[in-house]
Amino acid sequence: MTLVEEPTKSTPVRRLTKPDPAARSRGGQRFLLVGLSLASVYSLFPVWWLVVAATKDRTGLYQSNGLWFSGWHLWDNLRQLFTYEHGIFLRWTANSFLYAGVGSLGGTLLALATGYGLARFDFPGRNLVFACVVGSFLIPIALLTLPLYLLFSEIGLVDTPWAMLIPCLINPFSVYLAKVYTEATIPFELLEAARIDGAGELRIFFSIVLRMMTTGGATVFLLAFVNTWNAFFLPLTVLRGENNWTLNIGLYNWSGKRLESGVDLTSLVLTGALLSIVPMAIMMVAMRRYWRSGVTLGALK
Repeated sequence: MTLVEEPTKSTPVRRLTKPDPAARSRGGQRFLLVGLSLASVYSLFPVWWLVVAATKDRTGLYQSNGLWFSGWHLWDNLRQLFTYEHGIFLRWTANSFLYAGVGSLGGTLLALATGYGLARFDFPGRNLVFACVVGSFLIPIALLTLPLYLLFSEIGLVDTPWAMLIPCLINPFSVYLAKVYTEATIPFELLEAARIDGAGELRIFFSIVLRMMTTGGATVFLLAFVNTWNAFFLPLTVLRGENNWTLNIGLYNWSGKRLESGVDLTSLVLTGALLSIVPMAIMMVAMRRYWRSGVTLGALK
Protein backbone atom coordinates (compact mmCIF):
# COMPACT_ATOMS: atom_id res chain seq x y z
CA MET A 1 0.00 0.00 0.00
CA THR A 2 1.46 3.39 -1.03
CA LEU A 3 0.99 6.47 1.04
CA VAL A 4 0.29 9.70 -0.77
CA GLU A 5 1.04 12.90 1.05
CA GLU A 6 -1.76 15.39 0.91
CA PRO A 7 -0.68 18.90 0.02
CA THR A 8 -0.53 21.25 2.96
CA LYS A 9 -0.34 24.99 3.20
CA SER A 10 3.44 24.80 3.44
CA THR A 11 3.71 22.61 0.32
CA PRO A 12 2.36 24.49 -2.73
CA VAL A 13 0.92 22.48 -5.57
CA ARG A 14 2.65 23.05 -8.93
CA ARG A 15 0.44 23.10 -11.97
CA LEU A 16 1.68 22.94 -15.57
CA THR A 17 0.49 25.82 -17.71
CA LYS A 18 0.40 26.04 -21.47
CA PRO A 19 2.80 28.52 -23.10
CA ASP A 20 1.21 31.75 -24.19
CA PRO A 21 1.17 31.88 -28.04
CA ALA A 22 0.89 35.66 -27.94
CA ALA A 23 4.05 35.98 -25.83
CA ARG A 24 5.91 33.65 -28.19
CA SER A 25 4.73 35.71 -31.15
CA ARG A 26 5.88 38.94 -29.51
CA GLY A 27 9.31 37.41 -28.87
CA GLY A 28 9.63 36.39 -32.50
CA GLN A 29 8.59 39.85 -33.66
CA ARG A 30 11.21 41.48 -31.42
CA PHE A 31 13.90 39.15 -32.76
CA LEU A 32 12.84 39.89 -36.34
CA LEU A 33 12.78 43.63 -35.66
CA VAL A 34 16.29 43.55 -34.19
CA GLY A 35 17.57 41.56 -37.17
CA LEU A 36 16.01 43.93 -39.69
CA SER A 37 17.38 46.94 -37.81
CA LEU A 38 20.91 45.54 -37.87
CA ALA A 39 20.59 44.70 -41.58
CA SER A 40 19.34 48.22 -42.31
CA VAL A 41 22.24 49.81 -40.43
CA TYR A 42 24.70 47.55 -42.23
CA SER A 43 23.20 48.49 -45.62
CA LEU A 44 22.89 52.23 -44.99
CA PHE A 45 26.29 52.69 -43.31
CA PRO A 46 28.28 52.94 -46.60
CA VAL A 47 25.68 55.29 -48.07
CA TRP A 48 25.86 57.55 -45.03
CA TRP A 49 29.66 57.62 -45.23
CA LEU A 50 29.47 58.49 -48.93
CA VAL A 51 26.98 61.31 -48.33
CA VAL A 52 29.16 62.79 -45.58
CA ALA A 53 32.36 62.46 -47.62
CA ALA A 54 30.79 64.17 -50.65
CA THR A 55 30.18 67.33 -48.59
CA LYS A 56 33.84 67.78 -47.59
CA ASP A 57 36.78 69.41 -49.26
CA ARG A 58 40.17 67.74 -49.51
CA THR A 59 41.34 68.93 -46.08
CA GLY A 60 38.17 67.88 -44.28
CA LEU A 61 38.20 64.55 -46.04
CA TYR A 62 41.52 63.53 -44.52
CA GLN A 63 41.54 65.41 -41.21
CA SER A 64 37.98 65.13 -39.88
CA ASN A 65 35.71 62.37 -38.63
CA GLY A 66 34.66 60.23 -41.54
CA LEU A 67 31.13 59.73 -40.20
CA TRP A 68 30.20 63.34 -39.57
CA PHE A 69 30.16 66.59 -41.47
CA SER A 70 33.02 69.06 -41.56
CA GLY A 71 31.88 72.14 -43.45
CA TRP A 72 29.59 72.10 -46.47
CA HIS A 73 31.42 71.94 -49.80
CA LEU A 74 28.96 69.82 -51.76
CA TRP A 75 28.07 72.57 -54.23
CA ASP A 76 31.75 73.32 -54.88
CA ASN A 77 32.42 69.63 -55.44
CA LEU A 78 29.49 69.39 -57.86
CA ARG A 79 30.68 72.44 -59.79
CA GLN A 80 34.19 71.02 -60.10
CA LEU A 81 32.79 67.63 -61.03
CA PHE A 82 30.72 68.98 -63.92
CA THR A 83 33.46 71.28 -65.23
CA TYR A 84 36.56 69.11 -64.83
CA GLU A 85 38.07 68.14 -68.20
CA HIS A 86 35.33 70.04 -70.07
CA GLY A 87 32.50 68.16 -68.36
CA ILE A 88 33.62 64.63 -69.22
CA PHE A 89 31.61 63.34 -66.25
CA LEU A 90 28.37 64.23 -68.06
CA ARG A 91 29.58 62.30 -71.10
CA TRP A 92 30.26 59.24 -68.94
CA THR A 93 26.81 59.58 -67.40
CA ALA A 94 25.18 59.68 -70.83
CA ASN A 95 27.17 56.61 -71.89
CA SER A 96 26.04 54.70 -68.81
CA PHE A 97 22.42 55.57 -69.50
CA LEU A 98 22.84 54.48 -73.12
CA TYR A 99 24.38 51.12 -72.27
CA ALA A 100 22.15 50.37 -69.28
CA GLY A 101 18.91 51.83 -70.65
CA VAL A 102 18.92 50.76 -74.29
CA GLY A 103 20.73 47.50 -73.63
CA SER A 104 18.44 46.50 -70.77
CA LEU A 105 15.29 47.46 -72.67
CA GLY A 106 16.28 45.43 -75.72
CA GLY A 107 17.52 42.57 -73.56
CA THR A 108 14.24 42.51 -71.63
CA LEU A 109 12.18 42.30 -74.81
CA LEU A 110 14.33 39.46 -76.18
CA ALA A 111 14.30 37.64 -72.84
CA LEU A 112 10.50 37.83 -72.55
CA ALA A 113 10.06 36.57 -76.10
CA THR A 114 12.54 33.72 -75.58
CA GLY A 115 11.09 32.75 -72.22
CA TYR A 116 7.58 32.79 -73.64
CA GLY A 117 8.68 30.58 -76.53
CA LEU A 118 10.37 28.05 -74.23
CA ALA A 119 7.39 27.94 -71.89
CA ARG A 120 4.45 27.81 -74.29
CA PHE A 121 5.74 26.24 -77.54
CA ASP A 122 6.63 22.61 -78.04
CA PHE A 123 9.44 22.06 -80.54
CA PRO A 124 12.22 19.50 -80.97
CA GLY A 125 15.19 20.18 -78.71
CA ARG A 126 13.34 22.48 -76.31
CA ASN A 127 14.73 20.77 -73.24
CA LEU A 128 18.24 20.92 -74.69
CA VAL A 129 17.88 24.64 -75.39
CA PHE A 130 16.64 25.27 -71.86
CA ALA A 131 19.54 23.26 -70.44
CA CYS A 132 21.97 25.42 -72.43
CA VAL A 133 20.28 28.55 -71.08
CA VAL A 134 20.62 27.37 -67.50
CA GLY A 135 24.23 26.34 -68.05
CA SER A 136 25.03 29.68 -69.66
CA PHE A 137 24.08 31.89 -66.72
CA LEU A 138 26.12 29.66 -64.40
CA ILE A 139 29.28 30.78 -66.20
CA PRO A 140 30.78 33.98 -64.66
CA ILE A 141 30.78 36.95 -67.01
CA ALA A 142 34.48 37.49 -66.29
CA LEU A 143 35.28 34.25 -68.11
CA LEU A 144 33.46 35.50 -71.21
CA THR A 145 35.05 38.94 -71.32
CA LEU A 146 38.27 37.91 -73.05
CA PRO A 147 36.51 35.82 -75.74
CA LEU A 148 34.15 38.74 -76.35
CA TYR A 149 37.10 41.09 -76.71
CA LEU A 150 38.79 38.80 -79.23
CA LEU A 151 35.55 38.41 -81.19
CA PHE A 152 34.85 42.14 -81.25
CA SER A 153 38.44 42.81 -82.29
CA GLU A 154 37.98 40.60 -85.34
CA ILE A 155 34.84 42.43 -86.48
CA GLY A 156 35.99 45.92 -85.50
CA LEU A 157 33.59 46.66 -82.63
CA VAL A 158 36.14 47.33 -79.91
CA ASP A 159 35.84 50.84 -78.42
CA THR A 160 32.36 51.32 -79.86
CA PRO A 161 28.98 51.38 -78.09
CA TRP A 162 28.10 48.07 -79.76
CA ALA A 163 30.78 46.35 -77.69
CA MET A 164 28.63 47.07 -74.62
CA LEU A 165 25.16 46.90 -76.14
CA ILE A 166 25.44 43.46 -77.77
CA PRO A 167 26.37 41.61 -74.54
CA CYS A 168 23.56 43.47 -72.74
CA LEU A 169 20.99 42.20 -75.24
CA ILE A 170 21.73 38.56 -74.40
CA ASN A 171 21.16 37.56 -70.77
CA PRO A 172 20.46 33.85 -70.08
CA PHE A 173 19.35 34.52 -66.51
CA SER A 174 16.70 36.94 -67.76
CA VAL A 175 15.47 34.24 -70.15
CA TYR A 176 15.18 31.83 -67.24
CA LEU A 177 13.18 34.34 -65.18
CA ALA A 178 10.91 35.07 -68.14
CA LYS A 179 10.23 31.36 -68.70
CA VAL A 180 9.36 30.76 -65.05
CA TYR A 181 7.10 33.80 -64.92
CA THR A 182 5.36 32.82 -68.16
CA GLU A 183 4.58 29.35 -66.83
CA ALA A 184 3.00 30.88 -63.71
CA THR A 185 1.10 33.71 -65.45
CA ILE A 186 0.10 32.84 -69.04
CA PRO A 187 -2.50 30.02 -69.24
CA PHE A 188 -2.72 27.79 -72.31
CA GLU A 189 -6.49 28.35 -72.53
CA LEU A 190 -6.04 32.09 -73.07
CA LEU A 191 -3.60 31.53 -75.93
CA GLU A 192 -5.87 28.95 -77.56
CA ALA A 193 -8.82 31.33 -77.31
CA ALA A 194 -6.83 34.07 -79.00
CA ARG A 195 -5.79 31.70 -81.79
CA ILE A 196 -9.39 30.60 -82.31
CA ASP A 197 -10.39 34.27 -82.66
CA GLY A 198 -7.86 34.56 -85.48
CA ALA A 199 -5.00 36.39 -83.73
CA GLY A 200 -1.52 35.71 -85.04
CA GLU A 201 1.42 34.79 -82.84
CA LEU A 202 3.01 38.23 -82.99
CA ARG A 203 -0.25 39.92 -82.09
CA ILE A 204 -0.78 37.49 -79.21
CA PHE A 205 2.70 38.22 -77.89
CA PHE A 206 2.58 42.01 -78.14
CA SER A 207 -1.11 42.52 -77.28
CA ILE A 208 -1.69 39.86 -74.61
CA VAL A 209 1.50 38.28 -73.33
CA LEU A 210 3.52 41.46 -72.79
CA ARG A 211 0.65 43.13 -70.94
CA MET A 212 0.27 40.16 -68.60
CA MET A 213 4.01 39.97 -67.99
CA THR A 214 4.42 43.58 -66.85
CA THR A 215 5.60 42.64 -63.36
CA GLY A 216 8.04 40.02 -64.63
CA GLY A 217 9.29 42.37 -67.34
CA ALA A 218 9.88 45.12 -64.76
CA THR A 219 11.91 42.72 -62.63
CA VAL A 220 13.99 41.54 -65.57
CA PHE A 221 14.60 45.12 -66.73
CA LEU A 222 15.62 46.33 -63.28
CA LEU A 223 18.06 43.46 -62.71
CA ALA A 224 19.58 43.99 -66.16
CA PHE A 225 19.81 47.76 -65.65
CA VAL A 226 21.58 47.44 -62.30
CA ASN A 227 23.92 44.76 -63.65
CA THR A 228 24.90 46.87 -66.67
CA TRP A 229 25.15 50.11 -64.68
CA ASN A 230 27.55 48.47 -62.21
CA ALA A 231 29.53 46.59 -64.85
CA PHE A 232 33.26 47.10 -64.55
CA PHE A 233 35.39 44.36 -66.10
CA LEU A 234 33.63 44.28 -69.47
CA PRO A 235 33.78 48.05 -70.21
CA LEU A 236 37.32 48.14 -68.86
CA THR A 237 38.29 45.55 -71.49
CA VAL A 238 36.32 46.58 -74.58
CA LEU A 239 36.31 50.39 -74.19
CA ARG A 240 39.58 52.27 -74.71
CA GLY A 241 38.83 55.93 -75.40
CA GLU A 242 37.55 57.97 -72.47
CA ASN A 243 34.69 59.37 -74.58
CA ASN A 244 33.09 55.90 -74.54
CA TRP A 245 33.75 55.10 -70.87
CA THR A 246 31.06 54.44 -68.31
CA LEU A 247 30.84 56.18 -64.95
CA ASN A 248 32.57 53.32 -63.15
CA ILE A 249 35.54 53.29 -65.51
CA GLY A 250 35.84 57.08 -65.50
CA LEU A 251 35.79 57.36 -61.71
CA TYR A 252 38.26 54.48 -61.47
CA ASN A 253 40.60 56.35 -63.80
CA TRP A 254 40.32 59.51 -61.68
CA SER A 255 41.09 57.60 -58.51
CA GLY A 256 44.30 56.29 -60.06
CA LYS A 257 45.60 59.72 -61.03
CA ARG A 258 46.84 60.29 -57.48
CA LEU A 259 49.43 57.57 -57.94
CA GLU A 260 50.18 58.27 -61.60
CA SER A 261 50.44 62.06 -61.74
CA GLY A 262 50.03 63.17 -58.13
CA VAL A 263 46.65 64.83 -58.78
CA ASP A 264 44.26 64.08 -55.91
CA LEU A 265 40.71 63.83 -57.23
CA THR A 266 39.29 61.92 -54.28
CA SER A 267 36.62 64.54 -53.57
CA LEU A 268 35.41 64.42 -57.17
CA VAL A 269 35.44 60.63 -57.17
CA LEU A 270 33.32 60.43 -54.03
CA THR A 271 30.89 63.06 -55.29
CA GLY A 272 30.58 61.24 -58.60
CA ALA A 273 30.03 57.93 -56.78
CA LEU A 274 27.21 59.54 -54.80
CA LEU A 275 25.54 60.77 -57.99
CA SER A 276 25.97 57.36 -59.63
CA ILE A 277 23.63 55.67 -57.15
CA VAL A 278 20.82 58.19 -57.69
CA PRO A 279 19.55 56.64 -60.99
CA MET A 280 19.33 53.19 -59.42
CA ALA A 281 17.37 54.57 -56.45
CA ILE A 282 14.98 56.34 -58.83
CA MET A 283 14.62 53.14 -60.84
CA MET A 284 13.72 51.16 -57.73
CA VAL A 285 11.04 53.67 -56.74
CA ALA A 286 9.65 53.85 -60.28
CA MET A 287 9.41 50.06 -60.64
CA ARG A 288 7.74 49.57 -57.27
CA ARG A 289 4.25 50.25 -58.62
CA TYR A 290 4.59 47.39 -61.13
CA TRP A 291 5.44 44.94 -58.36
CA ARG A 292 2.56 46.20 -56.21
CA SER A 293 0.10 45.82 -59.07
CA GLY A 294 1.43 42.32 -59.80
CA VAL A 295 1.03 41.23 -56.19
CA THR A 296 -2.49 42.69 -56.06
CA LEU A 297 -3.46 40.90 -59.28
CA GLY A 298 -2.14 37.61 -57.89
CA ALA A 299 -4.17 38.08 -54.70
CA LEU A 300 -7.34 38.71 -56.71
CA LYS A 301 -6.79 35.53 -58.70
